[in-house]
Amino acid sequence: MNSGESYFGLLVVARFRLLMPAACVAFEPPAPPCFAAQHDPHRMNSRRRFNGGSQQIASVKGGLILLLSLLIFFSAPSAACSDGTCQLRDSCAAAADCSPGLYCGNCAAMGKNQPFCIRGQATIPTSIMSGLPFNKYSWLVTHNSFSIVNAPLLTGPQRITFTNQEDSVTNQLLNGVRGFMLDMYDFEDDIWLCHSFNRQCFNITAFEPAVNTLREIESFLSARPYEIVTIIIEDYVHKPRGLSKVFSDAGLDRYKFPVSEMPTKGHDWPTVDEMVAKNYRLLVFTSDSSKETAEGIAYQWNYMVENEPGDPGLRPRSCTNRKESKGLDSRSASLFLMNYFPTIPVQDEACKEHSTPLSDMVKSCYKAAGNLMPNFVAVNFYMRSDGGGVFDDLDQMNGQSLCGCNTITACKVGQYGVCKDIAAPNTTPGTNNKGGTFSGSVQMTSAAAPIIKSATTFYVFFLFCPFLL
Repeated sequence: MNSGESYFGLLVVARFRLLMPAACVAFEPPAPPCFAAQHDPHRMNSRRRFNGGSQQIASVKGGLILLLSLLIFFSAPSAACSDGTCQLRDSCAAAADCSPGLYCGNCAAMGKNQPFCIRGQATIPTSIMSGLPFNKYSWLVTHNSFSIVNAPLLTGPQRITFTNQEDSVTNQLLNGVRGFMLDMYDFEDDIWLCHSFNRQCFNITAFEPAVNTLREIESFLSARPYEIVTIIIEDYVHKPRGLSKVFSDAGLDRYKFPVSEMPTKGHDWPTVDEMVAKNYRLLVFTSDSSKETAEGIAYQWNYMVENEPGDPGLRPRSCTNRKESKGLDSRSASLFLMNYFPTIPVQDEACKEHSTPLSDMVKSCYKAAGNLMPNFVAVNFYMRSDGGGVFDDLDQMNGQSLCGCNTITACKVGQYGVCKDIAAPNTTPGTNNKGGTFSGSVQMTSAAAPIIKSATTFYVFFLFCPFLL
C-alpha cells in the first residue's frame, strides 16, 4: 500500500470513530405504541430526540458508504501495465495483465500481499542447447505430482491427506515440468496413486488409478516427439508384474528407455538427440530393487544419488544423502535428484521457500556433490514464488552447466563460455520450436483471487455494518 492509500485508510478510521459515538448516544428505543397517542411532554421530547438520532444515523450511513466506496476504489490493486504487457514482479489486477509465462499472484508469507506477476513456466533447456548427454541438463520435478488440491473424490465423501500441487499433470507438462514423483499402491484390485502411510492405500488417501495420470503423460509424449520425461516411483506395488502392466495399459512401453542400455558406473547417458532418435523418451525408476530384474524397471539408486527429502533436506548450508542413496559425491551414478520440500506441505509458505532459500540450497548441494549440478529439482507447489522461483534457478543451473553462462538464455550454441549480453533475467520464457513446449497457459490465475476476495469481503462487511445499528 502506498502512502496515499495509507493516509486515506486512516482518514476513514478517524471519521468512523468520530461519528459512531454520536450515533450511539442519539439512539434511544421508541415508546411503546399503546402510549404514543397520549400527550406526555417527556415522551414527546424522547420522540424528538429519537427522530434527531435517526437523522444522525442516516448521515453516518451515507458518509460511511461514500468513504468506504472511495476506499475500495483507491485501495484496489492497480497496475501501470495491462493487457499482457506486465513483466515479472510488475503489479497486476488480473491474470490477463501479465505477459505469457507469468500469472497474477501474491506472496503473503513474505509480506507481499498485493498481486504481482510471477513466473509460472520453465525454459526447456534442450530448446536452446541440444545435443548434449542427458545427465548434463537440469529439469523441474514435481513432488507427489498427482496429489492435487481439489482433486475429484473417487473413493468416498472425504479425503484426509496432504496435497502437494495445484494443477493437473497435463498442465504441469505444459508449464515445463519434466519429472514426476508418483506414489503407487495396490488398491481396489488395481494400481492407484495415493498419498498414504503404513505402506498401504486407504479410501481417505487415494487419488486416482495410476493409469489415468500415465495416460496424460502418454498423450503429451505422443503429441510432442522431441520431449523427454522422467518418472520416479515410490513403489508399494506387490502384485506380480502389476507395475509393468499399468505402464503397458497406458501405452507407454514404446517410449521407455531400456534398462539394459542405461549407463552404469557413472558414465554419461546418451545425448538427448540420440534418445529422441531412438524414441527412448521416458525414463522410469522405482524404489523397489526387485523390479529391475523381475520387470525391467530401473532401481532408482543404481543410477542416481539423492539428498534427504522433507525437513532434513531444507537445513541451511547442509545437503546430505538419504540413507538409500550413495554419497552425493559418488561417481558411480551419473544422475542427481535434489529434493527441496518440507515434510508438511503448506501452500502459502511455498512462495517463501522458492526464493532465496532454494537458491542457497542449490549451491550447497552443488558443493556436496563435488561441483556437480543437480539433474532434477523436486518441489511442492512449483509455481509459487516471490518472482522467478524455481524457474529462474533452473535457468541459472542449466546456463552454468551447458554453456558457462549465468543463465541459459545467455547461451550461444557451440560457444562455451561466450555469453549473450543480457542485462536482466529473461522474464518471459521463450517458445520451443520443437514441439511447442509453452503452448499451454498457466492455470494458477486464481492465486490473486483470495487477496481481492478477502479485501472485498472486508469492505462489504463494513459497508453494510451501519444498517445493523
